[in-house]
Amino acid sequence: MDILSAIIQLVLASIIIFFISGRLIGSHVSLSKRIFSVIISVVFTTFVFWYTYLRDSSYYDNGIVSNVVNIATLLWLGSMLLISMLLYLLFELFDPIELNENGEPVDRRSGIKTLITYWKRQKRLRQVVSIAVKNGITRTVKYARAREDERELAKALRDTLEQCGGLFVKFGQVLSTRKELLSPIFIEELEKLQQHVKPLSKEQVDQILIENFNGHVDEIFSYFSKQPIASASIGQVHKAVLRETNEPVVVKLLRPEVKNVMTEDLSILMEFASWISTKSQWAENIGFYDLAKGFSLALREETDFNIEARNMEQVALIVQKGNINAKVPKVYLQHSNENVLVMEYIKGKSVTVAGDLFTRQQINRHQFAKTLLHSFLEQALVSGIFHADPHPGNMYIEEGTGQLAMLDYGAVGRLAVQQQDGLKYFLVGIHQNDAALVVDGIRLLVENAEDINEQEMEQAISQVLLRISYVSKVPTDVLVYSIFSIVRDFGLHFYPAVSGALRAFVTIDGTLSIICPNFEIFNEIKDFSNDYLKANFLKPLKNPGATKERIEEELALVLPNLRKIPRRIDQLFKKVESGKIILHHDIFSDKTNAMFITQLFSRFVLLIVGVTFGIISVALLAISQFMHNAYAVYLNTTAYLGLFLCAILLVRLSIQAIRDTKRTK
Repeated sequence: MDILSAIIQLVLASIIIFFISGRLIGSHVSLSKRIFSVIISVVFTTFVFWYTYLRDSSYYDNGIVSNVVNIATLLWLGSMLLISMLLYLLFELFDPIELNENGEPVDRRSGIKTLITYWKRQKRLRQVVSIAVKNGITRTVKYARAREDERELAKALRDTLEQCGGLFVKFGQVLSTRKELLSPIFIEELEKLQQHVKPLSKEQVDQILIENFNGHVDEIFSYFSKQPIASASIGQVHKAVLRETNEPVVVKLLRPEVKNVMTEDLSILMEFASWISTKSQWAENIGFYDLAKGFSLALREETDFNIEARNMEQVALIVQKGNINAKVPKVYLQHSNENVLVMEYIKGKSVTVAGDLFTRQQINRHQFAKTLLHSFLEQALVSGIFHADPHPGNMYIEEGTGQLAMLDYGAVGRLAVQQQDGLKYFLVGIHQNDAALVVDGIRLLVENAEDINEQEMEQAISQVLLRISYVSKVPTDVLVYSIFSIVRDFGLHFYPAVSGALRAFVTIDGTLSIICPNFEIFNEIKDFSNDYLKANFLKPLKNPGATKERIEEELALVLPNLRKIPRRIDQLFKKVESGKIILHHDIFSDKTNAMFITQLFSRFVLLIVGVTFGIISVALLAISQFMHNAYAVYLNTTAYLGLFLCAILLVRLSIQAIRDTKRTK
């Protein structure tokens, strides 16, 4: 047999193995991984087959038909098939790509790129774990109850995050705001984290503008300052002037390296959080992994300026609807995208340094603070969409008008109607020293409300409220975080949006204290609630036309069902009389449940079949050892065939199990 003929036969065998393995592995397989697996399998098995059998045999002298039915050829082809499937299983096991609910890849990549990505991730993860071990995380995560051990763990965590750099530092800064979860010792240590960010160079700024404006920068801006007026880890802000309208604007640019670093480091952060949670009961109790996951989701929103633009539009409509004398910068959507945000320029000063503006423009500090608070309450308690970072640096006084201007909408929270009601009860209950009302509010604000021991919690809340009774000014941060501690001690968990709203509430209290030191936030909340309830009560009287239209709309929806009630009642009585009322709950009536049970049952059957093949095959091999006639050959052949089928079935099941763990939830 010449070499060309051998190569042709080898290629044909590879094609056969490729199609058979694809059918056995299942649908939605990666083409590159299948090809790579088949190539490695064919090369490896062919070399072994040649070295152990072909080179010293007369195999080439036989005809094609004889070679095809040769037991050695069948063994060679079977080995190709099994090894190619095992290699595919290996690639599937170490492939970080997630699958959607249909089992299809979310982000398909080439096998080589996957291996390179996997190697980089593992190298970075080893570096992070090494830093953690060096700083003593493994010694301190046992979390003894002594205060000294808590301080040691806090320092080890801070040092680890600081030395890992990048997003780890930002994660630590976010953790430093979670006073409802972490003790003051951890907060104190994590607040020391500082992120030193180097501004983008002029060349980088030019490159970002060219890429996002298709090279037509001069057609959009008549002036663009390359010197940033603010710089942060996500982006930086520049002053500019629009050519068409001659309006001054600010342009927020996303740092070009952020998305790459985010993609790489966020997955490492999640793995680090998972690792530390398995090592520490403390990390598991505070939900360290969930904190990292929440941080990851929030950061993905912050790095898409389209989301920030939408946030600004929503809050602007809320402020306008509430007739509040506050301003949200206008967004120029036609010039904005996910990497660039063009906004109205607010000429003014932050409330922290605006003392001269308050004096020169004769602005009433108490009224200004009241406007800010009412704007926040209108957002959080009425509309459910609120500015989640109202620190003093984001609150400005506009020169000339003296109007409140709220900046930076990278962080915006959203509360459901139930959570809005719970927050109202919570805040009004604190003002009225009504522990029962506070507990009623907490019941609507936590995820596991069924675990509340009402009497014990009411007693604990009463103790907190007594400690702040008969004082000239309620210490808001101490009060709120004391209640956070009680909620944590009772094993309850606030909804993430609720935690964000309460932290924003504490932040805005600090901002209000800077504007007007004597401002009493809880008295103003009570006034806001009274005004809101009064307005809702009088609304039908003030606008009867709108009320009439609303009633007509509701009746139009309700009347068709009301007409059906007599007939349905009559049908119900007839069924009761005939004894046909049967309560029936069928889990298979739900399509998802039915599919899950069907898949589970089918895979269980395959597992039983595979294991049965294996057991029978091993038994046949054992029996054949005691036989010394020609039948032993047939038993051995049957046994090896059964073991081969067993291996095929188990590999197929393993691949499906790995895919199930990757399905996105």
